[in-house]
Amino acid sequence: MKKILVPTDFSPQAENALKVAAQLAKKHESEIYLLHMLELPLNLIDQANSSSGGSLPEALFFMKLAHKRFKEVMESDYLEGITVYETVQFHEAFDGIIEVAKENEVDLIIMGSHGASGFKEMFIGSNTEKVVRTSNIPVLVIKNEHKQFNVDNFVFATDFSEECKEPFKRAIKFANSVGANIHLLFINTATNFMTTIEANEVMEKFLMGVEIKKYSLNIYNDTTVEKGVLNYAQSIDADLIGMATHGRKGLSHFFNGSVSEDLVNHAKRPVITFKI
Repeated sequence: MKKILVPTDFSPQAENALKVAAQLAKKHESEIYLLHMLELPLNLIDQANSSSGGSLPEALFFMKLAHKRFKEVMESDYLEGITVYETVQFHEAFDGIIEVAKENEVDLIIMGSHGASGFKEMFIGSNTEKVVRTSNIPVLVIKNEHKQFNVDNFVFATDFSEECKEPFKRAIKFANSVGANIHLLFINTATNFMTTIEANEVMEKFLMGVEIKKYSLNIYNDTTVEKGVLNYAQSIDADLIGMATHGRKGLSHFFNGSVSEDLVNHAKRPVITFKI
């Protein structure tokens, strides 16, 4: 975890994400890429990207304002001793985040959220949902301020299908880096029911060839997958919920339709996603 990307609009929610990034950066000697996207009208973006330059008072004003805000953030005590690269780009937020992450080969994207109110009120709106669903890089969504971001209990919800194995291996790597115990979770619902014997067989098969030490296997019954994950996480006071995402198709198998967005939206605790 050497490079962490934090998109920001300088809101309190974005700062919550940055504070978590700072804690992880200090622990792993990571660099932080702090990114602000200036979503200006297309005509201004075209002028800003043109070689002729020209008079761009509005674009320059927003650029200077962004750098002023960066300077204020950089003076924060929690960033002391951390290498932070500030980046301001003229892009639509989603495209810019993915592009910067790819160019700088970041290991983790950390984004802020307004909590249970969901993506509709997140600082970059539906762009955050797109990043969560499509990023090849793990995305950690932070809901609240964490004075100490400690992850002891990490719930990884999955259907134990073969395609979730690689994302799970990346989840193990993250869990090892933060010293977390993984609670592998299968949700039993009326429409997706397995007996305990069947579920245990599926889970044991899933773990074949996977190197993992600190873990538990769990079956939880509930009316929906989303409720099951949230209720189980609450029952053990989990510090983090993880899942595998399936790009634009939503989460694998029973994580389909709107469940992926709902689960991230409604969880009151941090959520991390890993792309299939």
